[in-house]
Amino acid sequence: MLDAKASATIVSDEVKQAKCPVHAPADHPKIPPAKIGVLLANLGTPDNYDYWSMRRYLNEFLSDRRVIDYSPWIWQPLLQLIILTKRPFSSGEAYKSIWNEKDGESPLMTITKAQTSKIKDIMTQQHGDHVMVDFCMRYGNPSTKSKVRAMIEAGCQKILFFPLYPHYAGATSATANDQFFRCLMEEKWQPATRTVQAYYEQPLYIEALAQSVEKAYADIENRPDILVCSYHGVPQRYLMEGDPYHCQCQKTTRLLKERLGWDDTQITTTFQSRFGPEEWLKPYTVEEVARLAEDGKKKIAVMAPAFSADCIETLEEINEEIKESFEEAGGEEFTYIPCLNDDDAHMKALTAIIDDNLKGWI
Repeated sequence: MLDAKASATIVSDEVKQAKCPVHAPADHPKIPPAKIGVLLANLGTPDNYDYWSMRRYLNEFLSDRRVIDYSPWIWQPLLQLIILTKRPFSSGEAYKSIWNEKDGESPLMTITKAQTSKIKDIMTQQHGDHVMVDFCMRYGNPSTKSKVRAMIEAGCQKILFFPLYPHYAGATSATANDQFFRCLMEEKWQPATRTVQAYYEQPLYIEALAQSVEKAYADIENRPDILVCSYHGVPQRYLMEGDPYHCQCQKTTRLLKERLGWDDTQITTTFQSRFGPEEWLKPYTVEEVARLAEDGKKKIAVMAPAFSADCIETLEEINEEIKESFEEAGGEEFTYIPCLNDDDAHMKALTAIIDDNLKGWI
């Protein structure tokens, strides 16, 4: 797996190989061999679950106008004086309950490293050392800025930026791209760049989801009455303003249903992680699982197709808060189907998307 030390070694090795261009004067700056960079991007993670680590992370996340688009004159006093005095404690406890103590990092960091390592291995097998693969986080570390700089120093004259969000949303894909472009603004020699669009209907992604459901159901003694596809929510207002996220989530569920050969009674779409007083996309997962239990659906499975890796919203929110809501309403058997993470079928889907987007560059 790639860590900061390994990435620094890669850059150092490339710098050693740097040479003056042919026919250039002896004092010309040395240039490393030309490469193509593939930069994977995920949401982010705090460095630790203590108060100040959580506060720094939450401040960066909740100050993003793509995430909270209220006027800063109204939002920032509320955020700095009220939310960030309390929220780091509760969020820290949530992270502590899922923290990878062995490696001193969140599960999202562990999984993203594993994904990057596998994709790097596949790219190396296909293209040798011509393609450099690394990852960054929109919030927290490793920052997008540090990884863009490292890739350029390593000789990447072309960079494919890949936000690991199957569905496009202004608060996910767009803000990741925003940050990537901001970083490019600081570079003297900007590389040619491409960004990967949402892959919510990509056949290999749907196949990977279907295989994860089939594997999970094969291990369950009593087949669930219904599969709940719980997607991260956004305010309803965003849909009315043109954000395609809601429609893309609905299509993923439909394509998954068709691949599995199911009917509408066996699968449903919900949205989780509501925040603030606004109306968000409905139905809300935490309420819908309770309604299902009350309506006689005593055995359910829940998966989170919008997340490329398990994180606080899946390991803590779904497995604790949402599960508790289901059981308190009379639910008996709750099964959480993990995200695709570094599963081979998922890696096959992601590398196929990368290969497709590298056409004309390799």
